[in-house]
Amino acid sequence: MRPIAELSACLPAPPLGVFTDIDDTLTSDGRLSAAVYAALERLQAARVRVVPVTGRPAGWCDMIARVWPVDGVVGENGAFYFHYERGERRMIRRFAVAADERAHNRQRLHELGQRIVAAVPGCAVAADQAYRESDLAIDVAEDVGPLPPGDIDAIVAAFVAAGATAKVSSIHVNGWFGSYDKAGMMQRFAREVLHCDLERQNERFVFVGDSPNDAPLFAFFRNACGVASVRDYGDRMACYPRFVAPARGGAGFLEIVDEILKAR
Repeated sequence: MRPIAELSACLPAPPLGVFTDIDDTLTSDGRLSAAVYAALERLQAARVRVVPVTGRPAGWCDMIARVWPVDGVVGENGAFYFHYERGERRMIRRFAVAADERAHNRQRLHELGQRIVAAVPGCAVAADQAYRESDLAIDVAEDVGPLPPGDIDAIVAAFVAAGATAKVSSIHVNGWFGSYDKAGMMQRFAREVLHCDLERQNERFVFVGDSPNDAPLFAFFRNACGVASVRDYGDRMACYPRFVAPARGGAGFLEIVDEILKAR
């Protein structure tokens, strides 16, 4: 991993956009600071598109797409994207899975969640579960724990044994039925909303993340960046970002934005 101070010199052209995780990337200790919110506005003022890519639920993502200075949001680890057309006051929602299949999967996940909570003492169904459309979030470090790595591995194994996909973030283990992921929905958002091909224009975008569920995007983006907490995961991280900021959480994101705006 290279120091973030090298990012601006490595960007081959002014960046078109920033895709970013939220928890422990934009936030610090669970809070979104005024400085980070202002940094999102600075990016938009510089005509850099901003798109959070998160494991957070549909209910949160509706608010984020409407209220934050962003161009849209990919939520529930790639289950959907939301894009708010401000001039028309219209929310565009695109899901990876049809409504009837989502309803069926929610029931399966509800039953699986009960089994996981009974089998792994100390974990809990996440507080934001009621606002989810497509996945199950098991809390391992937000309102409980943090749980030890062995317990997190047991939760992942329970999802996999049930035929679900599981991803570990800094606060949750998220599981869902289906083959979709963050990378696929992010590329769909880029095509349909930004009118960009991320394969061809990869170097014109930056991704920012912090934890193992961001690893596929660290691998996809040539200019992937991490806040300092990516170093905490050791060999649990399948792929590391090309660049890493000295600071953790929102402070690290601010360092990355400064470098992006130098290139812009």
